[in-house]
Amino acid sequence: MTLKPLGDRVLVKPAPKEEKTSTGLYISSGAQEKPQRGQVVAVGAGKVNEHGERIALDVKVGDEVYYGKFGGNEVKIDGEDFLLLRADDIYAVIED
Repeated sequence: MTLKPLGDRVLVKPAPKEEKTSTGLYISSGAQEKPQRGQVVAVGAGKVNEHGERIALDVKVGDEVYYGKFGGNEVKIDGEDFLLLRADDIYAVIED
């Protein structure tokens, strides 16, 4: 199944949850924080402004991004977890 986001929405594949601390201790699944980092898998066409012009999004497929901890909706596609969120919920693109 494929999913095409509409408007200013973005489909992100979250990074895996941290299972160990930096010192090597294992974190229980209940104490693991939701990831705030992921890879953009699909993007919508963008918002339409009051003049009817489409405003392109700042992110593209393949970008690594940071997003809000509580933004978006979790979606399961073919058994994999994704996050569908608005472009405004993305705070930064990670560049090397």
